Amino acid sequence: MDERVGRSAPPPYGTIYNWDGNPFRYKEFPEQLDDLLKKVFAPIEDTPVGALFWCVGEHEAEWPSEKIPMAGESVGRVYETVWGMRHAESLRAMFERGEDPYDAIVRRGRDLGLGVWASVRMNDNHFWSISPTDGEVPHKGNPLYWMTSVRQPLSLSEMPGTVASGLTRDRRDHTEWCLGDAAAPWASTSWNMAIPEVREIRLQFISEAMNLADWDGIELDWQRHAVHLPQHDAHRLMYTMTDVQRAVRELSDRIAEERGRPLHVAVRVAATLEACRSIGYDIETWAQEGLCDLGIPSGTSGTDPGIEMGGFRKLLDGTGIQLYPCLDTDFRVKAARLEPHSQWSDSWRRGEAAKFWDQGADGIYLFNWHATRDSHRHLLESIGSPETLRNTDKVYAATHGFNVRRGTLRYGVDANDRIYAETPVELHRTITGEGPTFSVPMYDDNIDEAAQVSLMIELEHFSPQVDKVSVALDGQSLSDPVIWNVNQADPDHPASVHENSWLSWEIKQGIPKGVHQVDVRLINRDSRLRVPVVVSHVEIHISYPR
Repeated sequence: MDERVGRSAPPPYGTIYNWDGNPFRYKEFPEQLDDLLKKVFAPIEDTPVGALFWCVGEHEAEWPSEKIPMAGESVGRVYETVWGMRHAESLRAMFERGEDPYDAIVRRGRDLGLGVWASVRMNDNHFWSISPTDGEVPHKGNPLYWMTSVRQPLSLSEMPGTVASGLTRDRRDHTEWCLGDAAAPWASTSWNMAIPEVREIRLQFISEAMNLADWDGIELDWQRHAVHLPQHDAHRLMYTMTDVQRAVRELSDRIAEERGRPLHVAVRVAATLEACRSIGYDIETWAQEGLCDLGIPSGTSGTDPGIEMGGFRKLLDGTGIQLYPCLDTDFRVKAARLEPHSQWSDSWRRGEAAKFWDQGADGIYLFNWHATRDSHRHLLESIGSPETLRNTDKVYAATHGFNVRRGTLRYGVDANDRIYAETPVELHRTITGEGPTFSVPMYDDNIDEAAQVSLMIELEHFSPQVDKVSVALDGQSLSDPVIWNVNQADPDHPASVHENSWLSWEIKQGIPKGVHQVDVRLINRDSRLRVPVVVSHVEIHISYPR
């Protein structure tokens, strides 16, 4: 307890679910408040989730405001998509009917025993050129859009004449308040937080959001998206972002004093301390000055399994600030595996949660898990504690890095994600005969005898009749693997072989908890191939009989 301002730590939530605000568009216009509440709470009701974080918007106010344009104003309430119309117009209709969706969400959450927080995206940048490239595929229905789109980012020169949802007059009239050439092209229209007027605009938004309802806390989501300062000066200008943190802390203390109970502050930041400094998050100062109550290390784009738990834990110990590592989307670790991706993903997320708990997490934070009542319930019921994870299927994997390629819409978006990724990596001959070593964490204690434990390695461009690799696990050479090809498991595929192969070893002698070292060496390469062998994924699978 900080007696100066009456602060206290948030209760132990176990699992936090960030809904991201999308249910405003999940029903046909005009959406009814009762339908909204059903959509919001269906995935988390009667689960171990302890708190709901609700995104209250990015640029325009999603409430009647005297100082901030309301959702829909930037396009004159004539929208680019039906989705956008449903969102803005259903929201407006609720207030016009005299309903308050935020008060209703808070009250419903309280009835269910949940903490309910407002979440603000600090520098969201979903702007792109309104002139699509020939052959451009549509966004909706294409899960790989952000990685494959060749539509170009919105440029500063285009911005003044562009009418697009969320593109407010402040931004269009003041291109000099944006990052421009000081950031990657996709982020050129992002606010420059070093500009005093920008910080004032964001603080006005946050202040109004904090007063919308009787929230338990406010989250500053710095990671959506994580470009806030000129890229070569971010470390030197981080004091300007700390300026925002101090101002928000002062506001939360004032509201707490007025209402007689805390209004907590959370920050979603980068996955490593190095990335935080590169972006401009002065985490050390934020912790020392008590500028937040919850720290949420996270990737910018998808789950970053390389969260630096040890560094964050050491930094936050003794401060009272709780640590909630983030599980985001899984599209960056998709591969042609021997099991359906959804099944693999469930096991991988359980493995990540088990790792976080063992490394000292105070809870788990979930982002972009857009769910129905039942689609993610099995995960929500298992990842919330080490006890509920016991004897469940898991995948533990070396950190995989998949960055957006040059020339696509979001090139550079994930420059600070997965910076310690070990895969994919090309295999080349070396003078000493050595190869790369991969670190695979495994945090299962006392694995049940009925469980099957396997080491799985995916090799791209592998010619199994000629290519040869040697693999050692914790210094012990492994025998020849079983070689699998995913097409063999697909009766509808006309080809019986795939470009890649999976090497598999069953670990019959068991494997202790801890970080395991997997060494891979190239012994022979098919001389008929120009492309290199690539180690794409290195994983330990634990599965139980069904």
